Amino acid sequence: MKIVIAGAGEVGSHLARMLNANKHDIVVIDSDPKLLIDVSNVADVVTIEGDCTTFAVLKRASVRKCDLFIAVNNEENVNVLAAVIAKQLGAKKTIARIDNNEYLEPSNVELFINMGIDYLFYPEQMAAQEVINLLGHMSTTEYVDFSGGKLSLAVFKLSVSSPFVGKSVAEVDEMMPDIPFRTVAISRDDNTIIPRGTDCFKEEDMIYIVTNREFIETIISYAGIVEQKVKNLMILGGSRVGVRIASALQDEINVKLVEYKQEKAYLLAEVLDKTLIINEDGRDMESMLEEGLSNMDAFVAVTGRSETNILAAMTAKRMGVKKVIADVENMNYIHLAESMGVDTIINKKLITASNIFRFTMNTDVQAVKYLVGCSAEVLEFIVKPNSPATKKVVKELDFPDQAIIGGVVRGDNVFIVNGDTQINAYDRVVVFALPAAASEVSYCFN
Repeated sequence: MKIVIAGAGEVGSHLARMLNANKHDIVVIDSDPKLLIDVSNVADVVTIEGDCTTFAVLKRASVRKCDLFIAVNNEENVNVLAAVIAKQLGAKKTIARIDNNEYLEPSNVELFINMGIDYLFYPEQMAAQEVINLLGHMSTTEYVDFSGGKLSLAVFKLSVSSPFVGKSVAEVDEMMPDIPFRTVAISRDDNTIIPRGTDCFKEEDMIYIVTNREFIETIISYAGIVEQKVKNLMILGGSRVGVRIASALQDEINVKLVEYKQEKAYLLAEVLDKTLIINEDGRDMESMLEEGLSNMDAFVAVTGRSETNILAAMTAKRMGVKKVIADVENMNYIHLAESMGVDTIINKKLITASNIFRFTMNTDVQAVKYLVGCSAEVLEFIVKPNSPATKKVVKELDFPDQAIIGGVVRGDNVFIVNGDTQINAYDRVVVFALPAAASEVSYCFN
């Protein structure tokens, strides 16, 4: 696939590296030569220096021949204009990063589609929604709904006292014979394992299960984890992500938002009428304790600095906060943050990649989720008629060892897959796969 990326900043560079690993033909456009040098050092791409909103530059990038045009500059007006022009020049699909939630209202989305933009994405809104979902499932480190919530992926860590520790996957299945679920992955010591029945769980394992949403709390309870509810939340950082989280939750729970800049704090107090805005330096632990940090059920750090977020989340955890979440945009810090006790990491680059990657696949992919702290991805396919997956039952399929089918949605029916499951055309199938298996998995449903 020929892909043109307009914008070589952090998001564009990450996309180029990710898509390059899947052997796509990639061109990157940016007006900053240093950014182009940086991206060419991490990915095998063609770089073009210039303004992505000019016809001359877009023609040099051969946009008329491209299958996918992705505009990810920091300015949304540039992205929108570049995507519109690219479409008019012949790009098959165009995607634009935006910073305005108003653009995502259904009537406005239709307007942009008519202008030639196939998909708009707002990373900050996606990140905020991810945090809100996690706060609704306090015992999980990651939580994803598929097929409108008919199937869910939940991730949680096993403590030394968990009844799962020392048991095999098959033995844990026998513990809950009436509950439909499947363990689709185990993350252990920075390695991701696609488990079979004989694999055993160990202390500190991060386990990934696919199940019906209604059974998540029951499974977590069997794992020896006590589910907590959030009543008091503290947010560090009046960023767009922080404001969206506070706005969504302030009618339901007690929310405190800490913002260092005084002028911004006053503005936030006008916008968030039911959130207590605190003008303090979140790195000053004495001040934070005075503001009730140790009494919080959850703490979310979403300032613009990964280091600040990690350190603040670590401190909150030590102060007894049950759930701490940190926005870590520096990819090199993710494993460090997890090893230092941060419960959940969010990363806008991975969220963005999840939403764009599905446009690069040949088969009908409805959703892709890249998981923080795990080298695998979760994909939701719609099975095409006469695809290989429809020819045999699951245990007879030539399915890669580095992937596993979790569940199937067929109309209003939902079921967890076993070896005797027959997959039909138009089923929605949730698959957990390591990157090396992605193309094979795609072929199976295409």
